[in-house]
Amino acid sequence: MEKSKSLHIVMFPWLAMGHFIPFFRLSKLLALKGHKISFISTPRNLSKLPKIPPNLSSQITLISFSLPTVPNLPSLAESSMDITHNQQQPLKHALDLLQPQLASFLQSSKPDWIIYDYASHWLPSVAAQLGISRAFFAVFTAACLSFMGSPSTLIGGGDDGDNARSTAEDFTKIPNWVPFESNLAYRLHEITKYIERTDEDNFGPPDTVRFGVTIQQSDVVIVRSSTEFEPDWFNLLGELYEKPVIPVGFLPPMLEESDEIQDDEKWVAVKTWLNKQRVNSVVYVAMGTEVHLSKEELSELAIGLEKSGLPFIWVLKNSPGTGESELEMLPNGFKERVKGRGFLYLGWVPQVKILSQESIGGFLTHCGWNSVIEALGLGRVLIMLPMLNDQGLNARLLNEKKVGLEIPRNELDGWFTSEAVAESVRLAVVEESGKVLRDTAKAMEGYFGDFGKNDGYVDKFVSQLVDYRK
Repeated sequence: MEKSKSLHIVMFPWLAMGHFIPFFRLSKLLALKGHKISFISTPRNLSKLPKIPPNLSSQITLISFSLPTVPNLPSLAESSMDITHNQQQPLKHALDLLQPQLASFLQSSKPDWIIYDYASHWLPSVAAQLGISRAFFAVFTAACLSFMGSPSTLIGGGDDGDNARSTAEDFTKIPNWVPFESNLAYRLHEITKYIERTDEDNFGPPDTVRFGVTIQQSDVVIVRSSTEFEPDWFNLLGELYEKPVIPVGFLPPMLEESDEIQDDEKWVAVKTWLNKQRVNSVVYVAMGTEVHLSKEELSELAIGLEKSGLPFIWVLKNSPGTGESELEMLPNGFKERVKGRGFLYLGWVPQVKILSQESIGGFLTHCGWNSVIEALGLGRVLIMLPMLNDQGLNARLLNEKKVGLEIPRNELDGWFTSEAVAESVRLAVVEESGKVLRDTAKAMEGYFGDFGKNDGYVDKFVSQLVDYRK
């Protein structure tokens, strides 16, 4: 049998942790199948990646480009976790200024494929001129991508006839191109900040145009999901994009990714505490790298966890643009009142290791797609508090799938109460009425955590990459 051709593939993710993770996991899987990978990012971002396994060190090369300095971007900021939400546009401007370095690298290395993200909308045309095949890797659900619409809708914005969306309210309606029953739409509070801040965006096009041009000028679009989980949405996406849309599976975490922290003192303390708790009793609370709650929101969440009466482990972080950490912003006396029942953890955590402990009973999450995949891969029920980006649409999809519930909010301003937090947490984790949610989440392990099934998606994807270049 003829040996499959080895490809040289360049990977270029957007500058966000939630994007590096799937891009790097896909890189490792492609390298395992014999392909050479050039993974391009900036120095600080590359330093945060997990170590390349020794058996793949000859297959994966990390390529470092210095991020140009731009106005309104802090000097050491190289990813979205280093900045506040209103500094996203300067970060995209800095990314756009990497175009000459990237063009030069592609010219000299002549790879077979380049796999890129939504933000580098200028990249497909650069690659096309050099005869390089082009794939947009969408680290989102097929439902989320379908909601955003076709490339012409995305690029046209308010000029696309019946599909025009120019106000925040337009995004709170089910799109007219969705031909089946669904509740997938944004809440007003989730979308308002995007619509209102466009006047300040002096650098480059809006995200909708970046998405639209990137999709339009790609040979294929690959999606981090499966046709088993989202059959209707994948069918719709193929019609909207009019080009191959390839599911690459969920890219579940490989256990060795977190082995490096096995003996870390902080992890040992967490594990010791978790081991003392009853099976399926602990609420794990983590809001991802980009969500920064206000002091008032932190306070409601804290008091809600306290009122729930359940044990919890809560991951807190430093907030960019402020001098204090979330730990310092908690209500007076909270730490003392929950001592022993609540474990407060400041900094990065080995999330998959925590979720895999048998004492974990549920996950209070912002609904970032990475976190959802990690939780459902271990069958954990979700208590959902979406804040940014695709998180609201993810929450609607997961609500329809009955793998968790959303904490009730005021639809206009997003406000939630401590009572709503306490009731939602108890329903999802311990109450009889939440058993159907827990059972459905447990059944999702078969989709999200099955390495064999997910690897099958990657195998099909690789054969399509090879065939395309013949």
